[in-house]
Amino acid sequence: MVARRYLPPLFSVAPMMDWTDNHYRTLARLISKHAWLYTEMLAAETIVYQKGNLDRFLAYSPEQHPIVLQIGGSNLENLAKATELASAYNYDEINFNCGCPSPKVAGHGCFGVRLMLDSKFVGEAMSIIAANTNVPVSVKCRIGVDDHDSYHELCDFIYKVSSLSPTRHFIIHSRKALLNGISPADNRKIPPLKYEYYYALMRDFPDIKFTINGGINSVVEVNAALREGAHGVMVGRAAYNNPWRTLGHVDTAIYGAPSSGLTRREILERYQEYGDHVLGRDGNKRPNVRDVAKPLLNLFYSEPGNGLWKRKADFAFQHCTTMKSFFEETLAAIPDSVLDSPIAGVPSGREDLFANIHDLLPSSYDAREQEALDA
Repeated sequence: MVARRYLPPLFSVAPMMDWTDNHYRTLARLISKHAWLYTEMLAAETIVYQKGNLDRFLAYSPEQHPIVLQIGGSNLENLAKATELASAYNYDEINFNCGCPSPKVAGHGCFGVRLMLDSKFVGEAMSIIAANTNVPVSVKCRIGVDDHDSYHELCDFIYKVSSLSPTRHFIIHSRKALLNGISPADNRKIPPLKYEYYYALMRDFPDIKFTINGGINSVVEVNAALREGAHGVMVGRAAYNNPWRTLGHVDTAIYGAPSSGLTRREILERYQEYGDHVLGRDGNKRPNVRDVAKPLLNLFYSEPGNGLWKRKADFAFQHCTTMKSFFEETLAAIPDSVLDSPIAGVPSGREDLFANIHDLLPSSYDAREQEALDA
């Protein structure tokens, strides 16, 4: 196998369970043409056991490119089969989840972030995944697990996985994970962010591309990371909780592309066409209007009429059977001045988020020392 050399995206939206589904990704792509999108994590077993129903889990519209499929699992045979089955769907990259701290995944499921404790297995898994696809492969991980949280241990993980496989792209969530029963939400808040580990990895592994993730909430902060040399930046909940203000600036502020000039009214008109096309597609009246409209509920975050819009939406979910009727019943809550204005204004954010970060880097990692220990 030949390792692929490629540049990771400057901006990507993190894979988020129950959030970054087809509906959200359709909305996100209407707002930003250049952000890289990730699927929710799909367990390899789901793909394998749903072989006759794969479109429900893996199909997406061509407009969603560039798009990355994230898979999870701890069975090498299933990972190989799942990757092979997914190859027919032409994702732009396959990502392996080594970062999810959910008890269902890292606990009972014995994969996700728990796999960081077994770098040999992850290396084998990545080699198998790469052998069953013709697109680049990557790993998303934390900076550590429980007491295994030193910079040296993180480097050992990166070194072993990249030595055993063609993996040349790692997405680094800059917090460690705690597997002592705290919730996934607390795992995003309680462990401190250590961005210095991310920038030290760039120094110590110059042939590998790294994307930084964790605690970055606006394009201002994305650009702050990029100015300090980050190869790419992944944003999670901010891109879901406030998609207009977050994704709406990506194309211009990060990629230097012209603004689409689209308004939220125009975006919703296009989304309506998509929504009415997919309603009931999976059988048993799913997806329904509530499913399809779910990612829209944050489109007017902090805008006049947002509260009334959500209350009208809750009522409309009880009886609306088309997206057209849903919008006719709810959009009156939003002023025309909001609906008909393209994205504008300077986004807020912490421009000094990474100030002096290079003064905080841990001591350099010596791969040759690790090779000697492994010999």
